[in-house]
Amino acid sequence: MSDTSEIWTGEAALYDQTRPSPPPVLVDILTQLINTPQPALVVDLGSGTGLSTMMWGERAQRVIGIEPNADMRNQAIHNAAKHPHAKRIAFQEGISHQTGLPDGSVDIVTSSQSFHWMEPTSTLAEVARILRPGGLFAAYDYSWPPTLGWEVELVYQEVDARFDALLRERELEQNLQRWPKEQHLERMHASGHFRFTRELLLHHTEHGNAERFIGMIMTNRYSHEFKLNTITEEEIGLAQLREAAQRYIGSEAIPWYFSYKVRIGIK
Repeated sequence: MSDTSEIWTGEAALYDQTRPSPPPVLVDILTQLINTPQPALVVDLGSGTGLSTMMWGERAQRVIGIEPNADMRNQAIHNAAKHPHAKRIAFQEGISHQTGLPDGSVDIVTSSQSFHWMEPTSTLAEVARILRPGGLFAAYDYSWPPTLGWEVELVYQEVDARFDALLRERELEQNLQRWPKEQHLERMHASGHFRFTRELLLHHTEHGNAERFIGMIMTNRYSHEFKLNTITEEEIGLAQLREAAQRYIGSEAIPWYFSYKVRIGIK
């Protein structure tokens, strides 16, 4: 996580404006699973701008977001100041395998759309260390892109395929290591840190227009490679995606349907 956090520098404001917040029902599900309606402490790893952290403000006695990137962390601190339960919410610098928190001090650890950036063996060991017995770890991710309409998604698939091909051709993939999301549950189970694991599916609806769609796409790895000039917008055909977004989404907000996969481990 510390090796890849630099890609978010300069992206915090756009990330915060365009990325989705997690479905609120997730709080109910996770707290019910461990029979802890009001957790004493929730820790959110790779918390970014706090979208996945601040939903705990009303329920947890205390919630800490751990984020290595200063821009993302500062945006989260700014956002939290406006939260009605701001005193319960804190953000601190740290990485997933070195949180600096005491042993057995946490009821719930979450990782939203970020576990694939974390070295899993050391991260899971740290999660197990800070979780109390019976505590819960949840790593969850949403579909990318959200379900909008097949025409714009088809253009996105073509653009993304060109981007991936250039990453391979120019040997850029090795610069930013990621771990496949589809192996999250298997790794959690194989780690031996959890006596119970399972995966569940959730759906969530938000609204957005073409401008938000392109903004969200640009908070993927695209903008990082564009800034380095290792790949250009012209090479992947980003202009065609902008045109498709305007044609099929438009300037008025429409429903965006996000599908979440939630991987759960109970210590």
